[in-house]
Amino acid sequence: MTHDDIDVPPLGPIRRIAMSTIRQDDLIESVRDALQFMSCYHPKDYIDAVYAAWEREESKAAKDAMAQILVNSRMCAEGRRPLCQDTGIVTVFVKVGMDVTWEADLGLEDMINEGVRRAYTDPDNTLRASILADPAGARKNTRDNTPAVIHTELVAGDGIDIEIAAKGGGSENKSKLAMLNPSDSIADWVVKTVPTMGAGWCPPGMLGIGIGGTAEKAALLAKRSLMDPVDIHELKARGARTRTEELRLEIFERVNALGIGAQGLGGLTTVVDIKILDYPTHAASLPVAMIPNCAATRHAHIHLDGSGPFKQTPPSLDDWPSITWDAGEGSKRVDLDSITRDDVKQWQPGDTLLISGKLLTGRDAAHKRIQSMLEKGEPLPDGVDFNNRFIYYVGPVDPVRDEVVGPAGPTTSTRMDGFSEMMLGELGLLGMVGKAERGPVAIDSIKKHGAVYLMAVGGAAYLVSKAITESRVVAFEDLGMEAIHEFTVKDMPVTVSVDASGTSVHRTGPALWQGKLERGEVKPVYFS
Repeated sequence: MTHDDIDVPPLGPIRRIAMSTIRQDDLIESVRDALQFMSCYHPKDYIDAVYAAWEREESKAAKDAMAQILVNSRMCAEGRRPLCQDTGIVTVFVKVGMDVTWEADLGLEDMINEGVRRAYTDPDNTLRASILADPAGARKNTRDNTPAVIHTELVAGDGIDIEIAAKGGGSENKSKLAMLNPSDSIADWVVKTVPTMGAGWCPPGMLGIGIGGTAEKAALLAKRSLMDPVDIHELKARGARTRTEELRLEIFERVNALGIGAQGLGGLTTVVDIKILDYPTHAASLPVAMIPNCAATRHAHIHLDGSGPFKQTPPSLDDWPSITWDAGEGSKRVDLDSITRDDVKQWQPGDTLLISGKLLTGRDAAHKRIQSMLEKGEPLPDGVDFNNRFIYYVGPVDPVRDEVVGPAGPTTSTRMDGFSEMMLGELGLLGMVGKAERGPVAIDSIKKHGAVYLMAVGGAAYLVSKAITESRVVAFEDLGMEAIHEFTVKDMPVTVSVDASGTSVHRTGPALWQGKLERGEVKPVYFS
């Protein structure tokens, strides 16, 4: 047989493949720009939602907390400084078109991590490095917030789409996963679970819910859903068209009816949206994951088509509401340098204080090291004397330009609950300042020693930092942002959260407002 005897089918139409060449520097710069951008600019949809909730809120404490969040947000936009001292763990969802070509020496993850590194070490707007290597061992800070958590998908097309977020630890720690029975109610599980999360996720925020697939798929769906804008008010206006949309509305209304409110102080708005993504699952399974987004909801979208880096567009300052915040009538000014235990016993739950004077700082790593030193019989470092003093649970951002300290909002206080007896009993600490509620162990110790716990607003870090007039590291400098500082503060706003008798506003406040809602004394007004 010769070549001429072979029956060759005719060629079909030739498809022209469009290709984009993505340059390494363009991707790195796009990631750097997005992370810098989201550090200081809230998405407009979130600001609009919080402002709408603030206008309708009837709880004075919750309204005050949301006012601080809104004022802080505008200050950060004006000053281009982080919304929160916890500038997050970077999470990235990447869709890479299969027709893309590269002009790059680094791999995709290395390029993304280089963008993260440059963003977090930018001298004009330094962000806090919070990522620790060897998490079950030495827990050593990587110093540049790398590596990011990266999820990559190959898709049709000739471009790259990146959804990128900076997720705070306080909200991430409240993530929940359940393997429900197929006949179980998802809404019932959510409504039962949200009160167990406490207020460390800094409500009001969004709840991302992933349904189906497998355990890890449900968690990814929940995280990915938080990239979408707040639009539940639009959904309510047009009406649900799918079972998932019905579930969003049901969960939204039922969670807000719990009365948890802003910062867990009790009020009408706990969530500003519910996001749900689902995926087919096994007949025997119903995986459900729930991940909250905090008051510093930070996410951005990047599209690369080969034409250069993708730049975020700064919003107009006109997008922020014209509101101001002040401590209001009845606020008490307190001198931390002369306060006594008898003075502290006069404070009532819910009192607004403006504290001035010196206080020490400390977080998880510092407390653990102090505990180890005491167990070994070693003296504490010079300058670290907690007797009759206050501690602030904070890991501040490094200062830039003429700042005394960078954004310095509170961290979640429950992580320090296990150290309460050591600090109050052995070391004579008088008071603690932090974010959200305290657990039973801490409350029992506070009551036993006649101490006090004060709450600062999570999500108002830049606002809080303006009350700090002096700052110096006094111990454990090797711990980076977890070192012990001594702050001098002037009129720093706080709320008495647990008084010397052990009464907690994070218990009484939500119970009060849930009762009001159940009895019809107030109405859920977000959609009215």
